[in-house]
Amino acid sequence: MSKTFHALILAGTSCGAIGSASMVATAQGRTAEKPPVTTTVPSLNFYGTPGVIDLPSAEALPDGQLAVGVSHFGGITRTNLTFQFSPRISATFRYVGLQDFNSGGFETFRDRSFDFRYQLVKEGRYKPAVTVGLQDFSGTGIYAAEYLVATKNFSRPLRLPGKVKVTGGLGWGRLGSQGSIGSPFGVDRPAFDPNDTGGEPSTDSFFRGPVSPFAGFEWQVNDRLGLKAEYSSDAYDLETSLGIFSRNSSFNVGAEYQVTQRLRVGGYYLYGSEIGINAQYQLNPKNPIATFRLAGPRPIIVRPDRSTNPAAYATDWTASESAPLQVRDAIEPELRDDGIRLESITVSATRAEARVSSIRYDNQAIVVGRTARSMARIMPPSVETFDIVLVNNGLALSKVTVARRDLETLEFQPNASELLLSKATIGDAEPRATSAAVAPEDVYPRFSYSVGPFLRPSFFDPDEPLRAEGGVAAEARFRFAPGWLLSGEVRHRLAGNIEDSTRLSDSVLPRVRTDAILFAQGGDTTLENLFVSKQWKPSKNTYARVSTGYLEQMFGGVSAELLWKPTQNRLALGVETNYVKQRDFDQRFGFQDYQVATGHVSAYYDFGKGYFGQLDAGRYLAGDYGATFTMERQFANGWRVGGFFTLTNVSSADFGEGSFDKGISLSVPISWFTGRPSKQTVSTTIRPVQRDGGQRLNVSDRLYEQVRDGHLTDLTNDFGRVWQ
Repeated sequence: MSKTFHALILAGTSCGAIGSASMVATAQGRTAEKPPVTTTVPSLNFYGTPGVIDLPSAEALPDGQLAVGVSHFGGITRTNLTFQFSPRISATFRYVGLQDFNSGGFETFRDRSFDFRYQLVKEGRYKPAVTVGLQDFSGTGIYAAEYLVATKNFSRPLRLPGKVKVTGGLGWGRLGSQGSIGSPFGVDRPAFDPNDTGGEPSTDSFFRGPVSPFAGFEWQVNDRLGLKAEYSSDAYDLETSLGIFSRNSSFNVGAEYQVTQRLRVGGYYLYGSEIGINAQYQLNPKNPIATFRLAGPRPIIVRPDRSTNPAAYATDWTASESAPLQVRDAIEPELRDDGIRLESITVSATRAEARVSSIRYDNQAIVVGRTARSMARIMPPSVETFDIVLVNNGLALSKVTVARRDLETLEFQPNASELLLSKATIGDAEPRATSAAVAPEDVYPRFSYSVGPFLRPSFFDPDEPLRAEGGVAAEARFRFAPGWLLSGEVRHRLAGNIEDSTRLSDSVLPRVRTDAILFAQGGDTTLENLFVSKQWKPSKNTYARVSTGYLEQMFGGVSAELLWKPTQNRLALGVETNYVKQRDFDQRFGFQDYQVATGHVSAYYDFGKGYFGQLDAGRYLAGDYGATFTMERQFANGWRVGGFFTLTNVSSADFGEGSFDKGISLSVPISWFTGRPSKQTVSTTIRPVQRDGGQRLNVSDRLYEQVRDGHLTDLTNDFGRVWQ
């Protein structure tokens, strides 16, 4: 290190007392995610929605709440998944088993359905909450109903302990089958047809037919115990006619107990003849199971005052040809210890650019903050402006520009994150660093591998609703140059029962997904994927990818993608084209005869506050043409919950059960469970029915998913953690 450069580094660290104070204050004052706070949330009914016992209420769950419920009575088991998508909107997916449904037999009838609720009015001091709901609006219609319901809470009524809530409403469909008071919107309503393939919204039935009043009462005696009673307007005509159970009364009563903050259980006496049970588990992505813990960041070293020490701000250090290398060698190990990889660094007398990628964090604001801290510690005092370019898999996502003086003066302000964000600039990044940039000597090639367990679930086989296989997976990734990746994964199955299913495909379409059982029977050791890809930025606002090889479990071939996504624009546009061939069932190196050209034009839109929409239009794996509509909610800690549906030129009859493709996607960061920073997630997609229509290629590393968390909206949403 030159004498001049060494002297400037010493000048920058001359305020040691200030640096030490900064370290202590940061360690004590950093904002970590707090553990969940105990709150009172609405209890769930037997349908998994806010309600009394078997009837709905008008309450909404806390925003973002995810609830799983299982209820059983009279030979009817309902498994429910409810998500409060927004403060007013919630949706429920339900899987039902009805014993002895077939007259004279002992088979269990399996049914899937969706609910939708919208809270019209929030509860006030004098006004009740009011909600309108659609129950089983897109299934076979066995539980189809609509309702308008109001609920009001009263604290310590008649000086009783606890809280009382009263519910009253009007129901149509099933909820209008007992004690009807008329048919104000028409009498025509199709009857349930057990041979209906279901899946299509029954809009011609909504709020049609008889309407009946219902009512309920809940007394939350204390934090643990709740008592319930209701008058039900559901006659259960179908179930009683088949002898599933006897309905002797319209009144239901029960008691519930809050076992833990998330778990609630209850026992009930229903319809004058049946004992029922209900277990409900509620959680919120905003409240992690484990408190997020992060080692305190390094202190920001404040430069000496220019007026009293002008020599510290000299710029002659730039005359040394080795200065960039010395800066690199000083900052690279510090960033690496913080879980950040230095891709390259460029320095001048007053400005420095660091291109960095995250090894450990799924939150880019943390990467920005810790990189800025290291730059403030290492750079000579004359360097006033820091450009931090966020990089993911060789793609430069965005450039965050911060002034060094802002880092030095804002850290301990009460609203430091907001102040720094208001002064920072987030813009497009150049595709590549300038020729003056220097990179660590070992930045490429990079090799990584992982060995661990895998679990592949299979849902809703009527003979066995939940099947799965699991074993050991080994994955290797070799990045031999910027943007280049050679990746492969081998799996060995140790146990499972997917291969035991006897329900082979009856599809009239090319069997691009419904032969999953044959793939499961192909062998215990399989090649999940093996491909090489290249991705790059043709310009500031565009991203490109080409992949070839065994791209997924069932298909191999070539995939190419181009994405337009300016950093500050909520809109992104993309096009993808693929030519693929179906793999052999043993998932080794062979192919079957089926081949197809498939591709889509896509539009992505960031609605703000964590809501994302996506539209993909094009040709699918079975050769059908259509579009997929996706809506997703993403939380600041990485949780993602979404729903999608696909409409193509395949008729309902040709598609088969379910009429069209639809499902729910869920992705949970590992850090939510462990409290430790990690880029790993656990993801799954739940489809009520897996058919061949509307199926896309499962290619790895699609561009939009790599890019969006480093752009304006995600960065600003997460910027509160920039000082961590």
